[in-house]
Amino acid sequence: MAAAEQVHREVQDYYGQELQKSEDLKTNACVTLAKPLSKFLQEALQCVHEEVTSRYYGCGLVIPECLHSCWILDLGCGSGRDCYLLSKLVGERGHVTGIDMTEAQVKEAKKHVDYHMSKFGYRAPNVDFIHGYMEKLSEAGLGDASYDVVISNCVINLSPDKRAVLQEACRVLKPGGELYFSDVYASRDLPVEIRKHRVLWGECLGGALWWEDLYRIAKEVGFQPPRLVTANRIAVGNKELEGVLGDCRFVSATFRLFKILGDASPGRCRVIYNGGIAGHEKELAFDANYTFTEGEIVEVDEETAAILRSSRFAEEFLIRSVGKKLGTPGGCCPGKAKEKILDPFKLAEQMEAGVPAPNPASCCGPKGCQ
Repeated sequence: MAAAEQVHREVQDYYGQELQKSEDLKTNACVTLAKPLSKFLQEALQCVHEEVTSRYYGCGLVIPECLHSCWILDLGCGSGRDCYLLSKLVGERGHVTGIDMTEAQVKEAKKHVDYHMSKFGYRAPNVDFIHGYMEKLSEAGLGDASYDVVISNCVINLSPDKRAVLQEACRVLKPGGELYFSDVYASRDLPVEIRKHRVLWGECLGGALWWEDLYRIAKEVGFQPPRLVTANRIAVGNKELEGVLGDCRFVSATFRLFKILGDASPGRCRVIYNGGIAGHEKELAFDANYTFTEGEIVEVDEETAAILRSSRFAEEFLIRSVGKKLGTPGGCCPGKAKEKILDPFKLAEQMEAGVPAPNPASCCGPKGCQ
């Protein structure tokens, strides 16, 4: 417990006192873009107060799709940039809660509530900020099954107890809910001298989880297997710190984890994306392995079928078990499933080389197979 408290104090000092703006970061780990921003998100981001964005230290933008009227929790909200952006996206019927253990950051975030509510034209605030720990959400008053979505932007790596964070996130999610988060991952289990390095920990490297451990912990706490969305290799850009890191490699990666209760799997299914999700009207890049185009038939595996059927995406798709015909001209011929990409380092290499990610689906489209 004493060690965990020391980590918390050091992180609070680092983000509350040592860092005053993004330019104070000593590596580029916390500013590596997760993926290019859509025009839809760029326009929404322009509504966020410049003082909030100037104190932003996350990995790109971590905003999932299909959020209207959702209740969202942001773990490690910092100055509130993502919370205010989400506030606009969920609308007046939705709600956003930000929690952060650094009191100075929470204070900064609260200063701008009235500005954003006026900017969005809301009659009452749909966002609030809490000073607390993401490992102890119950102590902050957050109940079971309270949120549709939990997000986190390059913060879980700062926790000394990542299992507790994932377990608490799973607890507060409603059935069918999602943890959508970007973080820094290591190519192997990090040695103690890196984990105890104050600057490397504050810069999101020293506390990075070995990516294979994420899959293990997620299963243990009750999530479906993680879905890798995107990944980018991190070039530290600091010779002194690179010497400490040695051959350890890092990526900034985005994953999505779903809380699906019971045996919700309908088996392999063929699905059609109806289109129309704001910002993704014609195409939905669900993860590194599945991209859905409006009107096209895609055959998905059991895990993906269970997620689409049991989550907030259910109304966005026409879903039929394999063997049942979909009402689309041409039908769909079965195809041999390709191997999914799970390793974020492999995905980062493919993205750098311009190699398209594998799609294990049999996707023929409304015109049938060519």
